[in-house]
Amino acid sequence: MAEKTRYSDAELEEFRAIINEKLELAQRDYDQLKRSIMNLDSNNTDDTSPTYKVLEEGASTLSKEETTRLAQRQLKFIQGLQGALVRIENKTYGICRETGKLIPAERLRAVPHATLSIEAKNEGKK
Repeated sequence: MAEKTRYSDAELEEFRAIINEKLELAQRDYDQLKRSIMNLDSNNTDDTSPTYKVLEEGASTLSKEETTRLAQRQLKFIQGLQGALVRIENKTYGICRETGKLIPAERLRAVPHATLSIEAKNEGKK
């Protein structure tokens, strides 16, 4: 029996559903991080005394930097998921970009934006 070279349309639809669900959650998290960065939650130091205000502003800056890093990471995740949806449309989803072989379905269910098989990923770390 020949080795499977791509996922069936039914399998691709299963992956599409997984990706869309993750994409919706990721977008919600990203929007919440953006609101936090832009201080739309209004947890600021306007009503605190000047002594605490300096400390609060320092902590606020660190918190904002960390939130910005999280937002950037979340955006990269969203872009990866969107790329996976494009690969589903092109029927190239699940094909390792290094080896050209199918990435196991279990890996794609866990990491739906994966473009490398475990073997190719481990090979790249050496």
